[in-house]
Amino acid sequence: MATIYREIDANLNVLSGKTVGIIGYGNLGRPVANNLRDSSLRVMVGLREDFTRDHARDDGFAPQDIESIIPRCHILMLFLPDEVVSEVYLERISPFLARGHLLVFASGYNIAFGFVEPPPFVDVGLIAPRTIGEAVRSRFLDGSGFYSFVGVGQDATGGTLETLLALAKAMGSLRAGAIEVSIDQEAQLDLFVQQAILPAFHHVMTTAAEVLLELGYPPEAVMLDMIISGEFTDYLSRASERGLLHALRLSSLTGQYGIFSRLHRFKELKLEGLMEATLDEIRNGDFSTEWSREYENGYPRLTRLLQAQEKQTLYALEQGALERLK
Repeated sequence: MATIYREIDANLNVLSGKTVGIIGYGNLGRPVANNLRDSSLRVMVGLREDFTRDHARDDGFAPQDIESIIPRCHILMLFLPDEVVSEVYLERISPFLARGHLLVFASGYNIAFGFVEPPPFVDVGLIAPRTIGEAVRSRFLDGSGFYSFVGVGQDATGGTLETLLALAKAMGSLRAGAIEVSIDQEAQLDLFVQQAILPAFHHVMTTAAEVLLELGYPPEAVMLDMIISGEFTDYLSRASERGLLHALRLSSLTGQYGIFSRLHRFKELKLEGLMEATLDEIRNGDFSTEWSREYENGYPRLTRLLQAQEKQTLYALEQGALERLK
């Protein structure tokens, strides 16, 4: 079983006298920087030349070039998109690393698939929030906290885990809890949810909508019952608190009978095989290689895929229904 860490397991004194460098000030870097500062940590922000510098200044930070903050920071937390981390690391981080530095990644992707290979004299760790950046900040402010994965990738100093837990506590994560996993496991789990669960959900929802619309049900009624009402959101929220079975049993008896008596129809043998094949592609590095080429070529396939989705009749009907119901 995995180890789960709480606030009692971390000591903020470990961070006394240390400066944390936040590299990237977007969806996740911004809330983490503010949370750490509110926990009385010394924080510096290192950025590329982009619009996020204005956000950092608005929040009271003095953003600087990435390479200029590295010698003055003990801990470097990377909050850049997966596809650009390796380039930024090689050009603007790696040449300035020194013994005793701790590199903290918010995603295990680049370490797991070999795009970033830190030198043996630095510590390497993972703190990966399992929620969106907005919730990282709001749940810090309301005191509820948020779940994270934590893991040690390289322990040159012997104190990496202790420092990671202190950072997770300062971020507000240990109020909810942090589960210890390997960096490889975090990367694989994250990609598996994206590539196996969400595509299946998207396909089921779009197929159901197409069936109902073809049979003459009003688009507004279909969108309301399937998406806009928030029934699925409520179900997932209950499941996150008490489990899937408990959430289903909150349905009416008619609903429960309908769910459990028809469940076997959707136990397709192909589904398990598809999920296994998807996980194999992730674990053996085929997907990371594919995505690297896609990024280097300027996202041609992603652009075509998005355009194809936007051209679907269902997309237009969905947008029209949303506009009328809001």
